[in-house]
Amino acid sequence: MIRTFLIIGSLSALVGVALGAFGAHGLKDRLEPGMLSIFETGVRYHMYHAFGILAVAWVLSQWPQASAGVSGWLFVAGTVLFSGSLYLLALTGEQWFGAVTPVGGLLFLAGWMWLAWSVWRSNQ
Repeated sequence: MIRTFLIIGSLSALVGVALGAFGAHGLKDRLEPGMLSIFETGVRYHMYHAFGILAVAWVLSQWPQASAGVSGWLFVAGTVLFSGSLYLLALTGEQWFGAVTPVGGLLFLAGWMWLAWSVWRSNQ
């Protein structure tokens, strides 16, 4: 499981950096500032949670009995729904994608809570 999350986290960061560069260089003159800002928010949270997935791998390496893997999958799903919906909203202008974003945000929150809980629980 550690290796899985190291790979997923690294690849997620790679995609986040690539999308950030694409937004900064390829979309700067194609999107209105508000939509570019939405895209950048997606990239920012994408990167935060790529690092979060790497943190899950570290937690699992320190406390193998922890259930932190659940957090990793919550971060993956949150990235797809939160960042993915913002990317699609910015690129297509379809406002209904914005309705998906809060679900991804809730998954992020659940992931961080589960990570804290799994570490706390593993010390008992």
